[in-house]
Amino acid sequence: MRLLLDTHIALWAVADTTKLSEKTIEILEPYDHEVFYSVASIWEVAIKHKIRPEQMPVPEEIFVDLCRKTGFVQLPVRPEHIFFLKTLVRPENAPKHNDPFDRMLLAQAKYEKLTLVTHDSMFAYYEENCIMRV
Repeated sequence: MRLLLDTHIALWAVADTTKLSEKTIEILEPYDHEVFYSVASIWEVAIKHKIRPEQMPVPEEIFVDLCRKTGFVQLPVRPEHIFFLKTLVRPENAPKHNDPFDRMLLAQAKYEKLTLVTHDSMFAYYEENCIMRV
């Protein structure tokens, strides 16, 4: 299985596994799973750590180092990922989703044929097959 972790799942996987559900740990454990984290997540960690370090306690450099040590593969943001943002499907009556990082992760997962692993309830409103809520 090829997985893309949303920012919080990636952060918890490398820095605080007590926040992960048992289901998430079971998904991440098999050695034959290829696990990715996005450059968009590095950007999100950098911004949120600067604004609210108490909510994002790990700076971006440490986040990247921990992801590397864990064996996660870094996924760059490519122009094709950005172009794919317009293909994301949500009903018009769905609540507004104000997180551009989430949408980028979803576009990347869809384009790269990865499964996006997330705990974020806003993803439930997307009509995309590449989302796994844990």
